[in-house]
Amino acid sequence: MGQKLAMTNLIITIALCVAVAIAYATAALIQARYAQLVVKELLRVPAFWLALGLNGLGAALHVTSLGFGPLSLIQPLGVLTLVLAVPMAAVTAHRKVTRLELFGMTNTVIGLAGLTLIMTTVGRSQTLTSGELLALIGATCVLAVTLGALGRRQGASTLWEATAGGLTYAVCSALCQTVVVTTSEEGGEVLLRPITILTMVAIAVFAVAATLLTQRSYRNGLAAPLAVTNLVNPASATVIGVALLGETLAKSQVEIVLAVACALVAGYGVAQLAKARDVVPMPQDTTPTDHERVEPITR
Repeated sequence: MGQKLAMTNLIITIALCVAVAIAYATAALIQARYAQLVVKELLRVPAFWLALGLNGLGAALHVTSLGFGPLSLIQPLGVLTLVLAVPMAAVTAHRKVTRLELFGMTNTVIGLAGLTLIMTTVGRSQTLTSGELLALIGATCVLAVTLGALGRRQGASTLWEATAGGLTYAVCSALCQTVVVTTSEEGGEVLLRPITILTMVAIAVFAVAATLLTQRSYRNGLAAPLAVTNLVNPASATVIGVALLGETLAKSQVEIVLAVACALVAGYGVAQLAKARDVVPMPQDTTPTDHERVEPITR
């Protein structure tokens, strides 16, 4: 009976992870389509709100999957987003996946999957103290603004903003974990504390900022920024877990060498994807509706 239940949970976990990947990949594809627009223009595009909804659905399904399977299985399956997004972008552009894209995607997925498995932390996670929350929120603001500014320079790489987006998503997860665990342990009155209110505001702000940063990072192509975001997110979460949440890596020298090798493979894959930029154009036969029609962007 126990074995049958374990198999059922495994199937549910994999199904949920595939659904998460489909939601995130579709949202990224939509965001890439409107990556050239500024915030004011994005708010007038219904498809952008659909992308936000898909991102929210993906996050909800991800949380649900944690109730059926271990994080060590769920995290590596996160690379399915990249596996789906690259061919979906090619189909949208009415072309085939190029050999360079295929090699880049393969190397990135191998590297990401290996890193995710190796960087899995052990030990029971703690919650962030008030001081740690303030420090983490402040540091994230500084890093996100700095990386975002680097990405807005003339001719700068979009991977700066992809890095900022991945980092901000990871911090959102850490802040959410603290709020949820603290509330479950101490009761709903925790939500009325000033530090908790500040944390929930920070979660909302960081979630929006991460979405806009990743949105902008897609303006010159989808695959490479998406790969970087998927790499930085779990890496940042691991650093936060070890530095602030009492988790440990406890890795041997062999595992450290493998981690470095996986990082190099993933980096090489990202470089290949950056060369094979797959800018997703607006369909030529699509006329914007009144809600989608925006003013031309002046540069």
